[in-house]
Amino acid sequence: MRIGELAKRSGLAPSRIRFYEKIGLLKTVKRTPNGYRSYPPEALVVLDLITTAQGAGFSLDELRTLLPSDLNQWEHTSLVETLQRKVQDIEALQEQLADSKTKLLELLTEIESKPDDMDCATNAKRVLSQFGLGEPDSSGPDDQSNEGTAKGSLA
Repeated sequence: MRIGELAKRSGLAPSRIRFYEKIGLLKTVKRTPNGYRSYPPEALVVLDLITTAQGAGFSLDELRTLLPSDLNQWEHTSLVETLQRKVQDIEALQEQLADSKTKLLELLTEIESKPDDMDCATNAKRVLSQFGLGEPDSSGPDDQSNEGTAKGSLA
């Protein structure tokens, strides 16, 4: 099939298909005597594998080493090891994201618990000092010297 049909059937732009070919991910292309690209039906499978794997977090470089040139010659051990490593990477990222979310929610709770009689700048100092991010809060809620300044304030 030609690139236009492959693009239509795969849902990818012809430029993306040519890009995958250029970087060595799509190796099944042949040239007809008139110079047109000709793709076998397996090209659809390869493109689907590429887009699915990218959606799962694989980079194009990882895919280049993972995808065999012939879909009938998968190296089982290498494939399993690569997929296991990717699962571990995702789990580590999930832990990191959960930690970041927890910290942001703590920060948000502190910012939202601003006493009514405290201005934003003083609240910013209070919150930053509680998280060890600024100088200890030596000013009380009566210090209004920074009121009206937006720099560094946490409303």
